[in-house]
Amino acid sequence: MCEQDFIPGEYEKSVPLGKVAWQSPSNIALVKYWGKKKNQIPANPSVSFTLKNCKTITTLEFQEKEIKGEDYDFELFFEGRKKDDFKPKIKKFFERIEQYSPFLKDFKLLIQTKNTFPHSSGIASSASGMSALALCVMSLEKKLNPGLTEDFFLKKASFLARLGSGSACRSIEGELIEWGEHASTAGSSDLFGIKYPYKLHEVFKTYQDTILLVDKGQKQVSSTLGHNLMYGHPFAEARFAQAHDNLDQLQAIFEMGNLPEFIKIVESEALTLHAMMMSSNPYFILMKPNTLEIINKIWEYRETTGVPVCFTLDAGANVHVLYPNEEKDKVLEFIKNELVVYCEKGQYICDLIGKGAEKL
Repeated sequence: MCEQDFIPGEYEKSVPLGKVAWQSPSNIALVKYWGKKKNQIPANPSVSFTLKNCKTITTLEFQEKEIKGEDYDFELFFEGRKKDDFKPKIKKFFERIEQYSPFLKDFKLLIQTKNTFPHSSGIASSASGMSALALCVMSLEKKLNPGLTEDFFLKKASFLARLGSGSACRSIEGELIEWGEHASTAGSSDLFGIKYPYKLHEVFKTYQDTILLVDKGQKQVSSTLGHNLMYGHPFAEARFAQAHDNLDQLQAIFEMGNLPEFIKIVESEALTLHAMMMSSNPYFILMKPNTLEIINKIWEYRETTGVPVCFTLDAGANVHVLYPNEEKDKVLEFIKNELVVYCEKGQYICDLIGKGAEKL
């Protein structure tokens, strides 16, 4: 599919007013994307686990305007409070998707949104938030054009979400989502995420992710700035090739449930992401001392017990502890006894692999 496929024609119905609601989860990348081209196109493909508990719940109320098509008219409430400082980001999103969702200017909109996890906790709220909003926009389009197929609906929702936040396109479905053109993955696309099309071993379908909140402050460096620093980065091309190679290797790993090899790739990907940040110009370090303490404790625990627990990181200090469901009791005991001390106010979030967004 290409961008033109998502530009709508005439709508079949008129909808004077109504309300739609979706909940959409965050996700955690296993193979990271870092660096992007124009229009939110990734410089390399990525694959992610869709989470279950860390999600955004968004309601979109709409009422047809008497004078249509002039400008966007919307109010935004976050967790019950009016949030005008969030509005520029939403307006920018609407402007990016205008040719694909031109009907938005025909309605007065009320957006109410909330997270099931603490704001600024280091969870990818842009992924859950933008995917939930994109799904609401698609539900409104579905009311205007009831003939949309489910497959097209989900692809376009992912396509729109990507224009709000790149990683948001990986939050529409689950359990494993790949985004970005990759020669070895049938149907892969830079425009939207797809459900991983190959065999996935049962062990990965119930995988656990406990998120250790090392630093709950705002990001030191915006994702947009970080991605842009890959332009002219001395190691960029090697990094992009590495991502493709790791995706190739993961195909057999996902099929066979090979946890030792899974761990090698996932941890290497996390550290490579941060190596790219530390070697860019300007350079920056997002890990904190406690991030490193946790990583070393995980390595020590895995070495002494044989429990296949590992870590991954996003572009921040917090640590995602990944492990099979059958090891849950042991790993949670380890976290409580040895890792909680490195978390801000002892806080962590227990999550697991989910099936994707749900209409409410």
